[in-house]
Amino acid sequence: MSIGVVAVVMAGGKGKRMALAGEKPLLRVGGNPVIEYVLDALKNSKNVMGIVVAVSDYTPKTAVYLKGLGVKVLWTPGKEYVSDMGFVVKALKLRTVLTVSADLPLLTSEIIDDIVTRYFCCGKPALAVAVPLALRERLGLGAGYTLDYNGEQVVFAGINVNDGSRIDDSELEQEVYVLDRVEVALNINTVEELRIAEEQFTLLHKR
Repeated sequence: MSIGVVAVVMAGGKGKRMALAGEKPLLRVGGNPVIEYVLDALKNSKNVMGIVVAVSDYTPKTAVYLKGLGVKVLWTPGKEYVSDMGFVVKALKLRTVLTVSADLPLLTSEIIDDIVTRYFCCGKPALAVAVPLALRERLGLGAGYTLDYNGEQVVFAGINVNDGSRIDDSELEQEVYVLDRVEVALNINTVEELRIAEEQFTLLHKR
C-alpha cells in the first residue's frame, strides 16, 4: 500500500530575527544553502511523491535559485506560516501534505519516512513534530513557543502532516510526535543558531 505524500517546503518567511543580509533559505551550512539539505532529504524519502517550495516576495532570490535547480515553486502572499501553507494546499488541491520549514539543515530522509509512517498509523487528520525543550537547551537554541505534552515541555519543530481536504476546519484532532533528535531540533532563526548549525553539521559528518 502506498502512503505517499506531497511535501511543501515553507521558504517564504521574512526571517526577521536573523539580522543578516540575504534570505534565510539561502544561508550556508557546510558550504551549501540550508534549503538544499531539506530538499535532498525529501527527494531521498520513500514516502514523498512530490515536492513544491512555497516562496514569497520576501524570498525572490530563493525562487530564482530553486528554478535553476528545476524545483517547482509556488508564490504565496507571505503572510505567515499557517496562512501560506493553507494557500498552497488550496491552490494545488493537495490531499495528504507534509509541510517542512526550509531551515532544517540536518534533516534526513529516514526521519521524514518515520514521520510520514507515524502519521498514517496514528489515525488522526493532523500530526505535528515536536522536540523536547531540554534538547534545544542543551544545544544552546532558543526556546520559542513551548507546549506541555504528557508532562514534558516540548517545542514544535516546523514539520507537520495534514489532511489537505480538511484545511478549512477550524480545529483538527492532532497527534504530537516528540522526537529527541538533533536533526529535527535544529532550525535556524538567529545568527547564533546558524553558528550552532554549522557546528552540529560538522560533528554529524565526522561520524
